[in-house]
Amino acid sequence: MDTDRTEPLTDDLADWRPVPRPAQRPLHGARVRLEPLDPDRHGDDLFAAGHDPGGDPHLWRYLPYGPFADAGELRAWLTARAACTDPLFRAVVDTATGRAGGVVSFLRIEPAHGCIEIGHIWFGADLQRTPQATEAIYLLARHAFDDLGNRRLEWKCDAANARSRAAAERFGFSFEGVFRQNLIVKGRNRDTAWFSLLDREWPAARAAFEAWLAPENFDADGRQQRSLVALR
Repeated sequence: MDTDRTEPLTDDLADWRPVPRPAQRPLHGARVRLEPLDPDRHGDDLFAAGHDPGGDPHLWRYLPYGPFADAGELRAWLTARAACTDPLFRAVVDTATGRAGGVVSFLRIEPAHGCIEIGHIWFGADLQRTPQATEAIYLLARHAFDDLGNRRLEWKCDAANARSRAAAERFGFSFEGVFRQNLIVKGRNRDTAWFSLLDREWPAARAAFEAWLAPENFDADGRQQRSLVALR
């Protein structure tokens, strides 16, 4: 044991109080609106976004569900998910078109510890790598920290999912390690990569998100002037 250590082993949280759970209400941004999942309202849009023959062929590769045989099968899945409180699902709706182009969720919600995860993220091809997609993640993070007061926001993915790992790091999450043989997904092993963003790191991440999303960061053709990583 290190008997010379003088700093406390843990932060003093004697005054800590549990945080609220996320509510089933829309989260509004300039480009997207995160709406509580509604199979009737969002089902057709989401089937089209996730099953476009010319879309992303790898969309469902690392998810434990999908692709769906038809819109009815997806609607049944959405109906079951809409009734859940953890995970708590939302559809990503483009404010300009009113169409849903993807899904996000809060999960592993632990108010007593101020810890919450974002996951079950899938974006149709038209939503991927767009300001709308980045704003969706920003809205979740802002709600988790600024509205609810969480201490820790988590991101987890298949360790083989290079795109998800790169996205986590772009958004400001720190890599924490890999849980080996963590899950079995679609008949194969999944090692899970863990990432986190802490409340003390959020102000810098929030400022970078907001600077990147600002209209002046894009030229007339919609190309970014500065990257999110550079702004952070």
